[in-house]
Amino acid sequence: MMVTASAILGVTDAQVVRIAAEAGLWQFHAVRSAMALPLLLLVAWAGLGRIRPRHPGRVAVRTALVASAILIYFGSLGFLPLAQAMAGLFTAPVFVVLLSWAVLREPVGALQGLAVATGFAGILLVLRPEAGALSPLAALPVLAGFLYGAGALATRHLCAEENVLALVFGFFFALGLMGLAGLGALALWPQDPPPGPTGFILRGLTPLTPGFLVWTAVQAVGSLVAVVLVARAYQTARPGFVAVFENSVLAFGAAAGWVFWGQAVGPVAGAGIVLIVLAGTLVTLRGRG
Repeated sequence: MMVTASAILGVTDAQVVRIAAEAGLWQFHAVRSAMALPLLLLVAWAGLGRIRPRHPGRVAVRTALVASAILIYFGSLGFLPLAQAMAGLFTAPVFVVLLSWAVLREPVGALQGLAVATGFAGILLVLRPEAGALSPLAALPVLAGFLYGAGALATRHLCAEENVLALVFGFFFALGLMGLAGLGALALWPQDPPPGPTGFILRGLTPLTPGFLVWTAVQAVGSLVAVVLVARAYQTARPGFVAVFENSVLAFGAAAGWVFWGQAVGPVAGAGIVLIVLAGTLVTLRGRG
């Protein structure tokens, strides 16, 4: 189930480049949420989950962290290869260790320390190594990884009693609001975005073309199916065991980026991705014990 979810995310996230070529980040999130939320309401109406959270304040904190992470991640797809953006997002396990130590005062063992060092070595290799210097734009997915890691801790410590459907609904609802807020800001302060995917973040409201609607629907449905599979996988087996397979999304992302857009991963960046996967695996090994 986890590998299937990773394959779906790799393929559907690659299609965001198509959307970024003609529409904007904010419109994409607003329309995607408008498509996903009715489906979630239908699932709840069928008695397969609960929309209303038990602790709205806690869910709001978790939602803000995770939604912000995904907003930044998708925004980076307009100017970064898919594999590189995914690698930044999947530094989250490294930040989980650091935040657990800094905020929750949990001790860091030798294995976790090795994971942190390995993960940051991978980050340095992935951040545009061919340019010979760190790029601020390339660092954005790492910021997404930090926020996603903080969201994972909030999920574990604040939202353990919440129904998965409530968390997913809050996630899409927040991204929809962010999309509308971005569209409103760009209407008040219009920008002159460059053509193509590089204008993804600065582009305001554009015509709802059939291509945009189709690929946004593909992304919305794919995301929902993947989230359900991920949740079910973690309910079926030990989290430490399942999390190892979650790293397969990086391989699917690299493959999808190459197949659809010819985004080849160089040897240095590829080595960095391998180190990030290894770091995530080392973190999850401790979770088994």
